[in-house]
Parts: sequence; C-alpha cells; structure tokens
Amino acid sequence: MSYGVCEYSVIPVRKEASHKTEMVTQLIFGQSYTILVKKKDWVQIKITDDNYEGWIEVKQVNQISEQEFKYVTSNKYLISTDLVQVITNLTTNSIFPILLGSHIYGEENKPFFLNKQEYQYNGAVASSAQKNDQAKIIENALMYHHAPYLWGGKTPFGIDCSGFVQMAYHLSGIKLLRDASQQASQGETINLISDASPADLCFFDNEEGEITHVGILLPHSKIIHASGCVRIDSIDHQGIYNSNTQSYSHKLRLIKKII
Repeated sequence: MSYGVCEYSVIPVRKEASHKTEMVTQLIFGQSYTILVKKKDWVQIKITDDNYEGWIEVKQVNQISEQEFKYVTSNKYLISTDLVQVITNLTTNSIFPILLGSHIYGEENKPFFLNKQEYQYNGAVASSAQKNDQAKIIENALMYHHAPYLWGGKTPFGIDCSGFVQMAYHLSGIKLLRDASQQASQGETINLISDASPADLCFFDNEEGEITHVGILLPHSKIIHASGCVRIDSIDHQGIYNSNTQSYSHKLRLIKKII
C-alpha cells in the first residue's frame, strides 16, 4: 500500500484519469490519501478524511511512508482558519499560499516537518480535536459567504454545496462525507423544520427524488448554501425561497442534526 500527502495549496481530484473529465473534489494542503491505482500520468486515490476516490496527476503526488501516514492521520493536526495565508518551506526557502481548512502539524507557530520538508506557518489555527457548538459552525460557514460556486470545489475561491457544508464542519474538527447524498446518511433525522436548530443540515431533492443539494440552517428561518455563490436565503417547510427570483429554488426533503 502506498500513501501520499498534499503539499500544494490545492490539487484538483478528477472523476477519471484525464484533465478533460470533471473535477469531483479537491485536496488541500496537509490532507493525506491512499494510492489505489497507478497509471502512466495519473494515480487513483482515496482521501483519508472522507474516503472519497478520484484521480490526481502523478506530477502532483507527494508520496509518504506508512509511518508518516499514521502520523498525519492521528487527528493531532491543527486547522488553518485564515481565508488565505502564506506558509514558508524552510527546506527550500520558498513561500506559497495555503487556504482555509488546511492541515498544520505540530504546535502552533512552531516549525513542523511534512514529508521531509520543514514548514513554518504563523497564521490562525484551531484544533482538529475541538468540540464546537452550533454558533461556531455558523461562524465557519459565514467565512465562505459570497464564495463562487465551483463543481467539486472546497475553497473560498470556488466551492460546491456539499464541499461548503463539509468544510464548515471540518473547521470545527467534525468529519462529514463529501457528497450531499452521502451526508444525508449521517446524523439524526429531524421531522419538522420547526423542530430544527441552527447548524442543522437541510437536504433537497430533484424531480426524481434524488438528493442533489444541501445547506446549513441559520437562525430566523434562513439558510446558507452554495448556489451560484455561497448565499443566504429564506427557508420554510417547502424549501428555499430565492428573493432575487421571487420563487422556490430547492424543494426540502430531509433535515439532519449532526451536533
């Protein structure tokens, strides 16, 4: 078995072994993965955090030992909480940006090693082992407000609906699955929206009954979700009401409590 870690700001993960196929998710700095299949120019990976599978270009693979893989998957990392911050590679004397939700190893504001490279990160961080409340989840979500929609995206520069929800919870050390249909299998079902609480997840289906959208419930019958951009709309028992179009944009199917 082979393992790797993301040592770039962000890496696109594609559906198939080609740049022409859709991006299904992204790796961000410090995230680890298992290498499943190797081809000439591509490798198929399984991301440790959510078991999501996809393909990345072999040129972007940074392979690590099994011992280091166990270290980076021990949940003793920190999570960057700045939208964008610079990290310094002390080994190569170079700098590059890392994004909200990246994994930082070691102690706060102390140099750390990752794949035999020494890094220094002085930005804001939170513990991956923290136990946060509903207010913190909402605070996390609001950091992505107005981020443009990007299929497969997970960063403030482009994010999809389930990636947005996953990252808002990730910033509080809570792991969710990647796709909306997968996230709908997690947590406790809430039968009525009047019984739901802020930070609960609301799921929406299409005409075929398939769950295709997810958002985070806010106080005062509002919801924050990624649709065109990360935006705030009204919600009731029917679904999401878009004030711009004066119509319902998504039909409510399910509510889940995660924390």
